[in-house]
Amino acid sequence: MSGGTDRLFDVEGRIIVVTGGLGQLGQQFANTLLERGAQVALLDSRVTEEGIAEDGALHLKADVTNRESLEAALKTIQRKWDVPDGLINNAALDSPPNAPAEETGPFETYPEESWDQVMKVNAKGVFLCCQVFGGAMAAAGSGSVVSICSTYGLVSPDQRIYEYRQESGPPFFKPVAYTASKSSLLNLTRYLSTYWAGRGVRVNTLSFGGVFNHQDERFLLGYEAKVPLGRMARADEYNGAIIFLLSDASSYMTGANLVIDGGWTAW
Repeated sequence: MSGGTDRLFDVEGRIIVVTGGLGQLGQQFANTLLERGAQVALLDSRVTEEGIAEDGALHLKADVTNRESLEAALKTIQRKWDVPDGLINNAALDSPPNAPAEETGPFETYPEESWDQVMKVNAKGVFLCCQVFGGAMAAAGSGSVVSICSTYGLVSPDQRIYEYRQESGPPFFKPVAYTASKSSLLNLTRYLSTYWAGRGVRVNTLSFGGVFNHQDERFLLGYEAKVPLGRMARADEYNGAIIFLLSDASSYMTGANLVIDGGWTAW
């Protein structure tokens, strides 16, 4: 589908950088942008072969925690196309269900090393990407930055939905670092939206609810009971918001946080 079918939401020809592009949501964002005619640079530390891939995106191996790595990616994008028009800060770390017991144990013994690693990727990584790609857009006089946040950046995790884990094992808690790192994006967004307001760069945050990915049945029961719409999101249900924020449809929107969580934070 060409972006020309609706000029208001047109992203055709725009150069968009997607970090964490090989992840579940990163691939969704890349695909929907490509379908609408955008030129997508997909950045991920797991890229094994750089260049234009079968999906049509420019795949680049990059480490969001390393400024030199990001500057090299920017130079490659500029050589191939031009200065980016948009940036999606999607790369992030969270503790997986099979994380070590010390990482999902009580707050009082949460490992300092785990805190440092999550904050390095989720907070510093966004900071550096904004410096490198956002800075290039500001110098060019236009652009849109979208940072992916979470309901857990707005409210505390409800530890009750994880209590069933303790029936057959050690105490289990949703760790602190993810929620702390995601909440930091909200004020970084506000700061940059005012800082770059005079240079044509809009900066917004998208706060998502959980995405269905064949989670444990008991987790799903607890999670979905807290969602007014009664289910987790499908991976494709955030694509419309991405197109909205990267297109001229949101031309007067900056410094904002768009919440799409099935109503999780409404009660």
